[in-house]
Amino acid sequence: MPVPDGAETTQMGYEFYPQALENVLRRAATAGMPLLVTEHGLGTADDSRRIEFIRQGLAGLERVLADGVDVRGYLHWSALDNYEWMLGYRPTFGLINVDRTTQRRTPKESARCLGALAQHNPPA
Repeated sequence: MPVPDGAETTQMGYEFYPQALENVLRRAATAGMPLLVTEHGLGTADDSRRIEFIRQGLAGLERVLADGVDVRGYLHWSALDNYEWMLGYRPTFGLINVDRTTQRRTPKESARCLGALAQHNPPA
């Protein structure tokens, strides 16, 4: 679907739409099989937007679980700022910044946010 006029977009040009996680899980659940979220994240230079994306996305995941959808796991994309095939190192997806000169890794505030959410909601 085209990005609506005036919508916030990510470094990849996708719409900032954290509600998509809940929507996709509900639709996929109609297949009647267990689900595993393997990539949930976004490319942004603004870590506060990543935090908001995580919070809203996981709130939707909580609602899905409360409704009995069999979601067995969640993996955030990605731990580290990585190489994106068509765009090189420009999009920053990671919870951890990688300095390309020194290879030093620095956790972002979004890493602390996701860690705090995980500690607050341990697996069953």
